[in-house]
Amino acid sequence: MSNLLIVQNLRKAFKVSANRPGAAKQLLKAVDGVSFKLKTGETLGLVGESGCGKSTTGKLLLRLIEPDDGTIIFDGQTVTGMPKRELTALRREMQIIFQDPYSSLNPRMRVGEIIGEPLVVHNLARGKEIREQVLTLMKKVGLSAEHYDRYPHEFSGGQRQRIGIARTLAVRPRLVVADEPVSALDLSIQAQIINLLKDLQEEFGLTYLFISHDLGVIEHVCDRVAVMYLGRIVEIADAEQLYLKPRHPYTEALLNAVPIPDPNRVRQHQILSGEIPSPIDPPSGCHFHPRCPYVQEICRREYPSLIKQEAGHQAACHFSLEVGRFRNTNS
Repeated sequence: MSNLLIVQNLRKAFKVSANRPGAAKQLLKAVDGVSFKLKTGETLGLVGESGCGKSTTGKLLLRLIEPDDGTIIFDGQTVTGMPKRELTALRREMQIIFQDPYSSLNPRMRVGEIIGEPLVVHNLARGKEIREQVLTLMKKVGLSAEHYDRYPHEFSGGQRQRIGIARTLAVRPRLVVADEPVSALDLSIQAQIINLLKDLQEEFGLTYLFISHDLGVIEHVCDRVAVMYLGRIVEIADAEQLYLKPRHPYTEALLNAVPIPDPNRVRQHQILSGEIPSPIDPPSGCHFHPRCPYVQEICRREYPSLIKQEAGHQAACHFSLEVGRFRNTNS
């Protein structure tokens, strides 16, 4: 498969107010040199704790937020620096599903108008064609025709997310950034939406960047997984390989925090010391070293490069071959 999306050294920092009155504003490095590739038709999971830069990365890809530096290439076209007129046309190919199904829909618009709006904006349909296409999309995401003239407040969270998905599909995109699409939903509804997204991917040939903090969800959805910590990717690998044999201690800690639905398995707990550092003033060397059980002196001095460990597996750790000491074991 060819690469649909190539991201190189992407960076974004925000100016934030200092705690002291009159002090100069500080820089918060939300995304700090992120690079990855996304193949046509695959699903890449982007995972990490809240505040690590996952959602900012997703919005940068679509230029909903302007990057400070780096290169974004979509299907051979350089997105960074692209004029607004060309970017508007390109956005037919690149769409986003937002995290919150309650705030992402206009409460003053009916469902048919919400889903049909992209068709109008991009001149893809007119008159009766709009209604016909909207009704077709509604059926594909599990909504009935009687929902067409209703308002968002009349729907549950799961139904609202289906509306958002239908709106995303209206312009027939090739790349979809799914920004925590199930985190605000009940567990039973999460499963329905995940299955819907997988079915739609197969039907429409979609490519997903699936952003989540839930490794359980990521395991069932993604072909590959990229792990972020303090604005940087610290590990990226095929999903099966990463779950069986992580090469970064942060990934190991995340996996050990996932509950195991098996009373016959014993977890060898890995306890991370300290708090998550501030992205305004990150630690020297490897940003994870204050919390790392494998830390040595070089970790405090030098930030490790993201290098190949095995085929298709990269990790940014000086002692990646030692990672695994705290993996779950059978009793």
